[in-house]
Amino acid sequence: MLFSSISFLYYFFAILLVVYFIVPKNKGKNVVLFIASLLFYAYGEPKVIWLLLVSCIVSYYAGIFMEKFPKYRKALLLLAILVEFGFLVYYKYAGFFLDIARNFVDVPYLRVVMPIGISFFTFQTMSYVADVYMGKVQVAHSLLDYSTYVCLFPQLVAGPIVRYSDVAVELETRTHSYDQIGYGVKRFIIGLGKKVLLANMLGELVDVLTGLPVSVLSYWVQAIAYAMQIFFDFAGYSDMAIGLGSIFGFKFPENFNYPFIAKSVTEFWRRWHMTLSGWFRDYVYIPLGGNRVSIAKHIRNILVVWFLTGFWHGANWNYMIWGCYFGGLLLLEKFVYGKYLQKHPILGWVTTQFLVVISFVIFRQEDLSMLFAQLQGMFSLSIPLYTTEVLYYVQSYLVLFVIALFACTPLPKQTLSQWVDRLEIHKVYDVIEVVMLLGLFFFITASLVHASFNPFLYFRF
Repeated sequence: MLFSSISFLYYFFAILLVVYFIVPKNKGKNVVLFIASLLFYAYGEPKVIWLLLVSCIVSYYAGIFMEKFPKYRKALLLLAILVEFGFLVYYKYAGFFLDIARNFVDVPYLRVVMPIGISFFTFQTMSYVADVYMGKVQVAHSLLDYSTYVCLFPQLVAGPIVRYSDVAVELETRTHSYDQIGYGVKRFIIGLGKKVLLANMLGELVDVLTGLPVSVLSYWVQAIAYAMQIFFDFAGYSDMAIGLGSIFGFKFPENFNYPFIAKSVTEFWRRWHMTLSGWFRDYVYIPLGGNRVSIAKHIRNILVVWFLTGFWHGANWNYMIWGCYFGGLLLLEKFVYGKYLQKHPILGWVTTQFLVVISFVIFRQEDLSMLFAQLQGMFSLSIPLYTTEVLYYVQSYLVLFVIALFACTPLPKQTLSQWVDRLEIHKVYDVIEVVMLLGLFFFITASLVHASFNPFLYFRF
């Protein structure tokens, strides 16, 4: 079930809100959220819902037994990792490894459908077990509350990656207020707008250009449009998740912070998918020694983290190339030209955006022959610079392109805030904002009723 669907907005979520706020106590509300989350997941993955429940049980009791039998904490940690990551490897990577093995030996084909969100909820359960092992969090003593945390539907299938420490207190003693609910509704509608009105339309442009005769311009417009599409798709989902969390009394971590204004690749990854970057930093990079080791080991640590980051996104060679590409760029910034870019921020921004656009070409094309063809075409002198068809579609989507580029920056928010302060219309603006959000939601609903293109890209990662 998609957040950007009529069935979610007007049936599932509407009914859940009524039931949730009728139930008086947090324990009862957790029951409601847990059941609703299982129904939400079962709507898309009914055959493997057992996997989600087993992941909850294994990680929960790993924490319990670590507390009761501290002598065996390390063994319990390794056992939990073996089970949880065993599921992830089997469902997400077994087919990939068998394809490689098939080049050398005769092995049967394996048809495995990857469960939605397995990468996200596996990282959540593993962060909990690791934090218990390191003494960073108190052990959960309620299987219901813990399972509610893991299964919480706003962030279950596409993040942000919420750690148990982020919501442990709120699971037991959270409060609800009109301010929280109002903020949550606002954040949800803005995220829904990013998804439906920007990401979906940019995706249509990408698909149209893919079917046109090749040209340098078509390849570049495709690449830029896809970079913005995946940003608005994933950032919009994160906004909706954070908004839903606020409505239900939770404060989820931010996941994006205007990454396209970054002046270095290092800064880009401090702004893009921040919960994933933080996860790899805390559970892979720092345990390997971080930067407090020799230069050779520091380089190794960065490359390991970025290879795993790429592999986390998918069982395909392009994701590993993508991860190593960023690992290499970060090493070059750290040891070669990073200080120079700091002294020339405009050059740093241009260079970073160029490299990021190239990265999303790698990210998108799972077929390596098509990947290399597009990369070659973007810099080719042997194909047309443009075609009349491409110019037509660029002109048709120009307004969308400009709006999307503007929305990638903090300028809309800053400009609006400055005007409200300058005109001193804060109370009036509160009313205007409500009317604008209602109008936006109505327009989004109309778009959903007539739309046929409405995927969430990150569901497959």
